[in-house]
Amino acid sequence: MSRRVVLRSGAIVAGVAALGTAAPASAAPAAFAHGVASGDPLPDRVILWTRVTPAPEATPGSGSGPDTEVRWEIATDEGFRAVTASGSVTATAAADHTVKVDATGLDPDTTYFYRFTAVESGAASATGRTRTAPDDGASLARLRLGVVSCANWEDGFFSAYRHLAARTDLDAIVHLGDYLYEYASGEYAPDSGPVRRHAPLRETVTLTDYRIRHGEYKTDPDLQALHARLPWIVTWDDHEFANDAWSGGAENHDPVTEGPWGARVAAARRAYLEWMPVRVAGAEPRLYRRLRFGDLAELSMLDLRSYRSAQVRLGPGLREIDDPARSITGAEQMAWLNAGITSSATRWQLVGNSVMISPLLIPPLDTRTTAAVTELLGIPAAGVPVNPDQWDGYSADRRRLLEAIASAGRRNVVFLTGDIHTSWACDVPVDAAAYPAGGSVATELVVASVTSQNIDDLLGAAPRTSSPGIEAAVRNLNRHVRYVELDSHGFGVLDVTPDAVQMDWMYVLDRADPATAARHGASMRVTAGSARVEPTAPLDAVVR
Repeated sequence: MSRRVVLRSGAIVAGVAALGTAAPASAAPAAFAHGVASGDPLPDRVILWTRVTPAPEATPGSGSGPDTEVRWEIATDEGFRAVTASGSVTATAAADHTVKVDATGLDPDTTYFYRFTAVESGAASATGRTRTAPDDGASLARLRLGVVSCANWEDGFFSAYRHLAARTDLDAIVHLGDYLYEYASGEYAPDSGPVRRHAPLRETVTLTDYRIRHGEYKTDPDLQALHARLPWIVTWDDHEFANDAWSGGAENHDPVTEGPWGARVAAARRAYLEWMPVRVAGAEPRLYRRLRFGDLAELSMLDLRSYRSAQVRLGPGLREIDDPARSITGAEQMAWLNAGITSSATRWQLVGNSVMISPLLIPPLDTRTTAAVTELLGIPAAGVPVNPDQWDGYSADRRRLLEAIASAGRRNVVFLTGDIHTSWACDVPVDAAAYPAGGSVATELVVASVTSQNIDDLLGAAPRTSSPGIEAAVRNLNRHVRYVELDSHGFGVLDVTPDAVQMDWMYVLDRADPATAARHGASMRVTAGSARVEPTAPLDAVVR
């Protein structure tokens, strides 16, 4: 059973639409039709991104169009009277005419404005706004982040991005994966049909396909506005490649009809690194990386797809979940993560985590008293997981990480998670069956999807009709789950201070309405040193 089957709870997937190669709206020869973006802010530098369309035929994925010189500038004022750095780069068809610059020599904790100009035509891009990180040793009183994941184009409009772009209190956006979806048009859409159609219409498999799909997403006005407003810190999950991806394949990949998995991964990875404002380096660039915000917080962004073992499917063989040789991170990334968390010099250790680490078990079992039964039944020692695509399917890796956190005496580790299209706040225990007496070593805050389907959508039920009973059952079985909401779409606002970390869940009213309003859903607070989430009052806006 894949994650989609688990989420749908027996609902039927919509039929696949006919294949096609429709070009996105950006086919018009506007010079900078895909907007501007920035990302991965450090104290002295930030990534700047755009794409130029030098000729009508130079659409995303076309491989057509002339080389084009593009000038970039970054300044401390919106009028560009005080230009701090500038340069030029050649946009080529080989890189899908994308432009990515690591602008260096900047001042820490400073707001900048940036723009691009096509040298030959003189056409200028929109002006973007970004911000550098504070110096590593700076004493920081507050960090405030927008947190998002799971934006399926066909499921609705990206109003969550519009509401985040309207705020004046954020330092950056953290995107936890599923920035886009690979499905053919109609394959993973509302029962009433897609709110808007994918390009290309077929499933993305080739480099051309993935480039077209990235180009489609970057024509969305709300996505463009949020990229232009703030720097983004991103990681991928599975749908940037294919559903339930792992190091050697995916649930949504057929080598017979779609070719070798390695070729598809290479195509998806290349398109992602071309189109996203992310900093990677080296012959085999790795996406997992760490960013620091003064003495207040470090943010470790994980890659939980490139190195993982194959998922164990629900059914016979489920006990393989406990195999210590299985990994969700790979050995090198796990060592990097452990070392970073346990040696961190900051108050808080935040982990950008694409799939849930908190146990969701039916039910959590005491391994000391149920070992004989679980061995006889052939089920995992800690209990049957709801979704083995999450950390639940890699129990040895999770235990290694949580025990390292506990042994180091760290009490301020907070996992920020997406993927599951629903909202959760959890204490993270080493042993779920022993909670609450056994305590917890970390906490987890999970954001809802921007648009991707959740329980009421998949069951075809009115919001808040079927889900409250499911939520109560989940909390009764898994007592470390402190908040769960299964129906809403939206975003999170994460507030980090020396005293506490708080998440506000904000929900849009109607994902099919491009002008929809948003409402406050819930607020949960983690007091420093507690490793426990508690309900609290909503944040007040803070203008920087």
